[in-house]
Parts: sequence; structure tokens; C-alpha cells
Amino acid sequence: MTVLVTGASGTLGSAVVPRLQKQGYAVRPMTRSARTGWVTADLRTGDGLEEAVRGVAVIVHLASSPGRPQQTDVEGTRRLVAAARTAGVEHFLYVSINGIDRVPYRYYQAKLDTEAVVKASGIPCTILRAAQFHDFAEMLLSGLSRLGPVLIDGKWQLQTVAIEDVADRIAELIARPATGETTEYAGPQVLTFEELARSWLAAKGSKRPVWQVRLPGRMARAIRDGAQTTAAIPAGTRTWRDYLAAKY
Repeated sequence: MTVLVTGASGTLGSAVVPRLQKQGYAVRPMTRSARTGWVTADLRTGDGLEEAVRGVAVIVHLASSPGRPQQTDVEGTRRLVAAARTAGVEHFLYVSINGIDRVPYRYYQAKLDTEAVVKASGIPCTILRAAQFHDFAEMLLSGLSRLGPVLIDGKWQLQTVAIEDVADRIAELIARPATGETTEYAGPQVLTFEELARSWLAAKGSKRPVWQVRLPGRMARAIRDGAQTTAAIPAGTRTWRDYLAAKY
């Protein structure tokens, strides 16, 4: 079975491609820039999409552009599903983000619009809403500590997940017939941003202070209220502390 993976060079794609190859799939990674052994196509223009989807049974759609979500995510997905429909693709799996229907944020609205494009495509589909990755939480903490202290809204509730767990979940879902359902997937623990920050600093052996602020606005309030957490099962198995222990 041939599986096309968009966004194959990204953070999640770099884990999904070898995971599916190990499973025995003929994986066709897609990129906008020419790369040996990969198919070249551009969601923003549609160039190369017809060739990219030819002979493909399953599409795992990971490509996204937070800076240009309308062009890449929404319109790009519209071009991709049109080509996939013509090619007779049997299963279209789209990876979205957990809690996007509960957190008011422009990029999240674009992801919701993209989900709607997939659902209306007529192609059997699965939508997997994954929580923020452990790696993303660390990147965010690093950015928030550039000036010395770690400046955070400590009451934010996050349920970060391991990239490897999401790759495993994708492999499980494409091995089954498409259900048309939207499912959430997150890590095994809900932690406050303060807990994330302090355990991160401890793992690094850092004595930077943690300064807490209560961020204003509906988005910040929704995250404090747990809008990006979920009770959905199954959940990932690798905890935030597992991630830190493996890295530090």
C-alpha cells in the first residue's frame, strides 16, 4: 500500500515516515523542494499534486503553515483533496490540533476550516486532533526565558504528547478503514505551565526564577480552563518527565 505523507520533513513527519516504513508501507514523502527519493509538490500553487497522489491509497496530511494558514492549510488542502478524489484515494488522514474548537485563535480557526474541507471532500477520512508536543512545550519555555527569568501564565493547563506516540497512533488509524470521525489524542498527564516550567528547569539543572503573570484575553482564559486537555482514550504513554529524562 502506498502512503503519501505531506509535511514529511517537519517535526511530526520526520517521525511518521520511518514509523510507516517500519510497518511495511510504501511511503511517498512529499516536499516543496526537490529531494532525492521524495515527490515534489506545492500545496500553495497545486504544482505537482496530481503526480504526487497518483497510485496512492492513503494520504497522511501533516503539512501546515501557521504564518500563512489560509493559503497552505485551507486552500492547499482544497487542492490536495481535489487531486486525491480524482486519483481514487481510499483514506485521507488529517492531523489537526487538540482543542481548536474551544480556543479562540486565528490559526486554530484555519485548522477548523481545513477539517471542514476534508470532511466535505467525499473521500473516506479520519481527523486526528493531536495535543501540543513535548518538544513544542520546551521550545515555548526556551523562548519565554530568553531574558533570564521564565515568564509564564503558570495556571495554563497542558496535556503534551510525545511525537513518537502520535506517529504510532497515525500508524494504527491508517491500518483501519476510515470512519469519518474526529478524535482527540493527548499525553497521559495534565500539567500546569508552572509544573512544566519547574520540572524543565530542574532537569536542566537551571536555577532561573519563574515569574508568573495572568495573561489577558479569551485565548489565555480558555487554556487556563483546560480547553486543550481531553479525557479521550487511548492516550500517549510517554510523559513530560520521560521526555526530559531522555534528553537531559
